[in-house]
Amino acid sequence: MISPITLDALKVLEAIERKQSFAAAAEELFRVPSAISYTINKLEDDLGIALFDRSKRKAELTPVGKMIVEQGRLILNATDELTHMAKQSASGWELELRICIDSILKFTPFYSLIAQFQKEYPWIDIRLTEEVFGGTWDALNSGRCDLMIGGEGDTSGSEFTSHHIGSIDFIFAVNASHPLCNEQQPITNLMIKKYPSIVVADSSRDLPTRSVGLLDGQARITVPNIEKKIEAHCKGIGVGYLPAHRITREVNSGELVALSLKGRENRQHDLYIAWGKRNKGKALAWFVNKLQQMDMNELLDH
Repeated sequence: MISPITLDALKVLEAIERKQSFAAAAEELFRVPSAISYTINKLEDDLGIALFDRSKRKAELTPVGKMIVEQGRLILNATDELTHMAKQSASGWELELRICIDSILKFTPFYSLIAQFQKEYPWIDIRLTEEVFGGTWDALNSGRCDLMIGGEGDTSGSEFTSHHIGSIDFIFAVNASHPLCNEQQPITNLMIKKYPSIVVADSSRDLPTRSVGLLDGQARITVPNIEKKIEAHCKGIGVGYLPAHRITREVNSGELVALSLKGRENRQHDLYIAWGKRNKGKALAWFVNKLQQMDMNELLDH
């Protein structure tokens, strides 16, 4: 069944209601008044419903007419948006950009970047997800994201393009009341193995999962992300390495203490952004360009 309520009829109704006049609506739509009257009369005949109360000196919308105008505005706005999105998509702009951020990094530094993008391109949706360890590359490899931020490892020569954004330091830190704080430093592996290691679960779905800093025979407590790992360290329930930039406040306040280990130096991880070489989306290119210009300290959100 073909509905008699066409987009053109909705445009005419909306213009009449907004301008409060058939003549004014005709002028706005560049039509003669008789064409406006014909459109409304035909719509009323096809529906078998009166849209205007003509018993009064000035024609007013009936309750049904008002309902159609209100709902019609939503349809007209959606149609305009769809038309705009179709044109933008045809010109190389994505309808949605999916960004995956490693849990080592906070989301905060990226909000200002997203706000800047939205001011220029408000019709493009942004979807942020958090991944851990190899989960960042897994998300990119499986097509769950368009842009990966904060993953470890270069991918030169693969199907992805990567860019080194900087390095972060990891330090071995425990709660200030932890028994290891009473041991003579540097701490040996034998001492460390007495206590469970707080491990962040790799969020990979398809690629092999990874973990770092574990000793053979050491118990582990697995948590979902870096934030929960820091909380667990602060509670004193385990030990392990933490990203230095994420625990500045806890170390400065004395809540966490950095320990030196025998034969083991503090770790440094190189971080990358990466995207598919075949992805030519303009929104992706915008973010890649901005990220390449950002200083690592901006991304660490000190």
